[in-house]
Amino acid sequence: MKNFSWGHGVVIALLAFIVFILSMMFLFPNGQKNSEMVTDNYYEEELQYQDVIDSKKRADELTEKPTFSQDTNGIKITFPKDNTHSNTTVKFVLNRTDDQNLDIKKSVDLDANQSFIIPAQVLKMGNYTLRLSWTKDKTDYRMDYDVIWK
Repeated sequence: MKNFSWGHGVVIALLAFIVFILSMMFLFPNGQKNSEMVTDNYYEEELQYQDVIDSKKRADELTEKPTFSQDTNGIKITFPKDNTHSNTTVKFVLNRTDDQNLDIKKSVDLDANQSFIIPAQVLKMGNYTLRLSWTKDKTDYRMDYDVIWK
């Protein structure tokens, strides 16, 4: 220990820093997660995003909003009773941020109870973003929900 000088301390500090950086790079799994863009046409859709903002604002101003519930059959989305087959068209997108192969995009018709079900068979365990958009009397609406399917 009597030959230990400040030069030795600097070298030990640099080696400790390098080991720390390498351990952060190889030991933490965050670098291995798959992160994909939500859409392939990102820039084209960004130009039309004001329509989405307006649709969300109109949906927030509704007194009765669509609701969703989960059970063993799947995800059930229920609309207020004033939506009918004749004045409402409904589309939904169920996005998985970690794997776009699990995304579900569909136009649906409401049943007699003003609802529809996304069946459990098409869902995999994980986090989804449900983007529900509908047109009622030629006015567009949109709501986004975070869904955790277990």
